[in-house]
Amino acid sequence: MAGDSTTAPAGMQPLLGSIRILELGHFIAAPFATRVLADLGAEVIKIEPPGTGDPVRGWSLQQGGRSIWWSVHGRNKRSVTLDLRAPEARRIVLELAAKCDVVVENYRPGQLEKWRLGPDDLNAARPGIVL
Repeated sequence: MAGDSTTAPAGMQPLLGSIRILELGHFIAAPFATRVLADLGAEVIKIEPPGTGDPVRGWSLQQGGRSIWWSVHGRNKRSVTLDLRAPEARRIVLELAAKCDVVVENYRPGQLEKWRLGPDDLNAARPGIVL
C-alpha cells in the first residue's frame, strides 16, 4: 500500500504492517475504523457489493467522478466485489478470513449469521481470529 501515512523510517515496517484485516462493512463505522488501521500500515481487504460498491462511493461532492468521502474511507485498502448472499461468495470470504488476523464488520446483528459468516464460521476458518 502506498501513501505517506504508511511509510516507516528506513529499515522499519509500519506500526501495523504485519496485520491483515478483512472488512465486512459499509457506510461509516467499519470503513472508518479500518481506514485508521490501514493508515497505520495494516493490510485491509474490503468486501463490497456488486454494482454500486460501498454506499459512500456515491456520497456528497464528486471530483473527477469520485466521491470525496470515498477518497477518505477507501484509501489504503484493497476492494473485492462479492454478493455476500451467494454461496460462492461465502467460500471466498472464508478463504480470505483464513489469511487474516482480524475481521471488522458493522452489519445489523445476526446478518453475518444469515449469510453463514458469523463468529463460529469465521473462527472455524481461522482459529483465534479477532472479530
